[in-house]
Amino acid sequence: MRPVERDELLGMPVQVAPRLLGAQLITVVAGAETRLRITEVEAYHGKGTGPVPDPGSHARMGPTARNATMWGEPGHLYVYLSHGIHSCVNIVCGPEGEAGGVLLRAGEVVAGVDAAALRRGAATPLSRIGLRDLARGPGRLGQAVGLTHALHDGIDVVSGAERNGAVARLMLADQPMPDVSAGPRVGVAGIAGTMAFPWRFWITGDPTVSPFRWGRGAAEAALRQAQ
Repeated sequence: MRPVERDELLGMPVQVAPRLLGAQLITVVAGAETRLRITEVEAYHGKGTGPVPDPGSHARMGPTARNATMWGEPGHLYVYLSHGIHSCVNIVCGPEGEAGGVLLRAGEVVAGVDAAALRRGAATPLSRIGLRDLARGPGRLGQAVGLTHALHDGIDVVSGAERNGAVARLMLADQPMPDVSAGPRVGVAGIAGTMAFPWRFWITGDPTVSPFRWGRGAAEAALRQAQ
């Protein structure tokens, strides 16, 4: 593993996303370090990014106060709040001024398991199933690595600069993962959650990958596509 370089994140999110599989996100929050091996990601493009508009992106309508980090320098983390409770972590990709992010959907905690479990509220030693589920899903992942909205939105994983008591670094594997699967994004509404956007990538067969579920109206949109 080696530290990621900023120019390695300059491509469009859909191009960068598969390369992040097998990478490690290292966080130190309140003195506790956690290492997460990334096993599942989703790409999202903002308005004007790439040849196909992405109706599933937070930045689909342009810059807002919420999505401002997505329009900034690549290598920062866009940490947003989902359903008012879950802090979800995205790696900003693409040139500054073009919005894009890669959502970290799931991962394997390879170091700092006790710290991650405490952040998740575990009161007893982890079972094997518990370890699998520790960062399985974007809300659980954000909680396990200790990054929260809005304290850590914008933290830089390239420079490793401290932000509100936290440090985050991204370590890239020397070689891309050999076995990668792709499919529709999880829980995204309408056509954006179908094979029209096969922008979810995961390490094939990895037990920490989250289960697929259709978003609102996505199954119906997929059926119309097939007809």
